[in-house]
This record gives sequence, C-alpha cells and structure tokens, in this order.
Amino acid sequence: MATESNQVLKGTKLIALTLLRVAIGWHFLFEGLSKLFTPAWSSADYLLLSNWIFAGFFHWIANSTGLLIIADFIVTWGLILIGLSLFAGLFDRIAAIAGMILLTMFWMANPPLTGLDFGIPHEGNYLLVDKNMVEFFGLLILSLIPTGKYLGLAHFCRKNRKPDDSRSVAHDTNQSSKHDLPVENKSLDRRTLIRGLSTLPFLGIFGYALFKQKQWESYEEKNLVDAATGASAKTMNMASLKELKGPVPHAKIKEIPFSRLILGGNLLSGWAHSRDLIYVSQLVKAYHQKEKIFATLLLAEKCGINTLLTNPILCSLIDEYWKRGIGRIQFISDCSGLNYNDKGAYPMAFNDYLDKVKKAIDTGAVACYIQGETADYYMGNGKPDVIAKVLDFIKQNGLLTGIGAHKIETIKACVDSGFTPDFWMKTLHHHNYWSAKNPEWHDNIFDYNTEETIAYMKTLPQPFIAFKVMAAGAILPKDGFRFAFENGADFVCAGMYDFQMVEDVNIACDILKGDIQRERPWRS
Repeated sequence: MATESNQVLKGTKLIALTLLRVAIGWHFLFEGLSKLFTPAWSSADYLLLSNWIFAGFFHWIANSTGLLIIADFIVTWGLILIGLSLFAGLFDRIAAIAGMILLTMFWMANPPLTGLDFGIPHEGNYLLVDKNMVEFFGLLILSLIPTGKYLGLAHFCRKNRKPDDSRSVAHDTNQSSKHDLPVENKSLDRRTLIRGLSTLPFLGIFGYALFKQKQWESYEEKNLVDAATGASAKTMNMASLKELKGPVPHAKIKEIPFSRLILGGNLLSGWAHSRDLIYVSQLVKAYHQKEKIFATLLLAEKCGINTLLTNPILCSLIDEYWKRGIGRIQFISDCSGLNYNDKGAYPMAFNDYLDKVKKAIDTGAVACYIQGETADYYMGNGKPDVIAKVLDFIKQNGLLTGIGAHKIETIKACVDSGFTPDFWMKTLHHHNYWSAKNPEWHDNIFDYNTEETIAYMKTLPQPFIAFKVMAAGAILPKDGFRFAFENGADFVCAGMYDFQMVEDVNIACDILKGDIQRERPWRS
C-alpha cells in the first residue's frame, strides 16, 4: 500500500493547482505592471495609512525618501517577477514563498481589523481575513506542491521525468526507477513540449487584455479629458504624496495657528453647489463614506493642512477621527440658524440654534462663526441681536468667533452694529466663467459684487478667510487661489477631493512663496 509521500497526484488535482497558480500569478503581474505604468504611483499613501502596532515602522519608510524608493522598487518588481514566475511555472516554489512575504507585509501594514481599516479600498469587511490572507494561503499550498515541474517551464528541468508522465505524476518524490531515462537521452517529445509550455497561452491572453486596457486608457485621456469631476482634476492619475512640494504655510489668528489653505467641509458632508446638475449631491454623498472622509482628513494633515471648516453634522465623525488616533486636525464650525423648506430659508428657534452651537463647542471646535446665509438673513431682516447673542455664547465658552457672509452689505451692517469678531468669512471670486453670465441666479454666483468686497475688506483689521474662491468648481484653483490671496484674503477655504489634494496644495504653496501682488496687509 502506498505511503502518503508516494501518493499519485491525479490529473484533475494537478490542473486545479496549476489554475490556482496561474490565477494568483495573473493578479500579481497585473498589480506590478499597473504600478510600473503609473508614474505617480507610490506606496507612501498606503504606508502612511498604517495604524496598527507596526505603524511607526511603515511611517518611517514612507517619510524617508531613500527607503521609499527602495520599497516602491521592491513592491513593483517583486509583484512583476513573482507573477511571471507563477505564470510560467519556473522557480514557482521560490516565487510562492516570496509572494507570501510580500503579502504578509501588506497585511501587517493595514490589517482588516475593526477600527483600523480607514481609507483602504477593499471588497468588504473581512474581520482578519482579507484578499491578502486568502492569497497567502493559496501560495502556501503552491509552495508545498509546486506544479511548475509538471505543467510549466520547470518541466524541462526535471531530472526524473518519465516518458509516460502525462498519465500520472508522483507527488514529491526524487526516487529513480528502472523506467527513468538519463537526462541526456530524454528528447523533447510532443508531450514534453505541451507540458512545459502549457501555461504560456494564459500569459498571451494576459498580454492581449493588458494591451486592450491601455488602448482604452489612451482613448479616455485623449477624448474624456474632463471626465474627473472637479476644477483641479483632469484625469484620475492623481498626484501622490511623493509629489508634494512642501506643507502649506501656517499663520495665527490670536494665538492659534491655522494653515493658509483650509479644507472646506461641504463635499465631506454631502453638499455640493451643482447649479442645475441634479445628481451631483447624491454622488458626493455616495463617494464620501466615513472611511473615505477619514482618509481625506489624514491626507490633508500630511499636506500641512491643519484645519477643517465644517458644520455640526460632522462633529461625531471628527470626534471618532480623534479618538481612533487617526489624526489631530482642528476644525472651525459654521453655525447656521436657519431651516429650509420649499419656500426657502426661515429662522429656527433660538434655543435650537444654541444647541447646534453647543454641539460644536462640546465636540472640541477651535472656533465658531455665524454661517454666511444666516448672517445675510438676520442682518438683512434687521435682527442683529440674534447674532450678538450667539457671538457672546461662543466667546463665553472661550472659542474664537467669526462672522461669514455672501453679501458685502452684511459685513458692512455687522461693522456698523459694532461687531468685532476674531475673523471674517467672505465669498471672493471673479466672474470670468460661463455660468456667471446667467442673468438669473441659479447656484452659480457667490460673490455678487467682487470689486466692492475687495475694497471694503481692505479696510478691516481682522483676518479674512475667503471661501467659494473657485465659485464651486467653475474656476481653476491656480486662478481662484491667486485671485483670493492677491485681493486681500489671509486664508483660503477650499473644498477638495482626496485626488485633488496634493495638486491643490502645491498650487497654494507656489502662490504663497511667489511674488504676490497684494495691497491689503496680511492680518495674521
């Protein structure tokens, strides 16, 4: 009776294991070539998102230029060579072991553990087991039962290949028998060639599929230039952190430092000024799931952006972001005192208004400001006392205070009423874009009198945060940022998707470090 070590590996089992080898090889090779063909790719983003017990080690690699170059090279070419080896069935045992090592590092950097998987694209919540672990055990089997010597290029190198090898394969045995022929007498007969080259057609299919995909990508780049939503994104080949020119400069309001470029929270909270595009807000909400918000906030911090401007809707998420130790971004909360219905805006009960402000204060906001539409409403309807009470409430709780507005008349009325906030929030953009020419307002203009805004804000001694500087995506960042900074803004608040972040930060840094033609003195 045959022992377990001499059992015969039947043809069906051999084919199944070979297909497993080819499938994993296909995935490895595709991942490696995708990284090779993407000039901006870097493992830095993945490493910086590490939040487990080895986070320090992976962050150290990501923050070291030399080590990051080595890591990128190892990952890219490791995936390619392992994929080719598994495909061809040559040195497949070594390739399987090397693949297991790579997958172990991937898993350790970002394991699918509850509370640690923010921002990592995956196909589901696996709770320990993810794609990396599944492939790890697949490679473990292939390392114990290498199939390349039976179906693959390694078959040409077998010392004990039998003439009738096509009918059965001895599993893991090196014993010779009287049927064995000396290596030098073994001819490359038809069966040997078929077995040795059996997996190469899969490599041909892979090459054809890759060629077709690159053709389609080339077509998209030529014909769908504006396919990616957003003013600063032309294609989805996004800039990565290794292309970051430097962190955003900071300045102080009172004694608190703020980045000159502040991350706007409208997109994160699911609100987009979309003019007459009815699907945009729903699309924004679908994109910005909780983990995507966390990843965006962390990326902003890596770019030097230390402040988020948002509303109490995101307070619970910000609190979780801090408690999970993901990052420490501070936030300014807008304080809206309005409700909305089909007829428009109307004031909420004052106690409800204070409850919203208190929620932001209790969560840990560094500053609160009267939201623009709210200030426009109360000052436009002759009710400055409401704003005064809210400002007093914020001051009593030790936070910085601000007042925002879309209309410059609102700012003037606040000054005339004796309000002296710690900072002002004001829309600021030019009107040199198509939808601004529409004589009827339809979510398309946010600074109605730009020249008057510039002239009046120049006279105010408090810092000035400009928002809607890109007119909600109608103006390119390089134009909108420069226009705002040169016309008096001390800070710019801009909504940004994660794939726009690095490019927008680089634009802001270039402007701030360059020759700014500015008349208003910096007020911060």
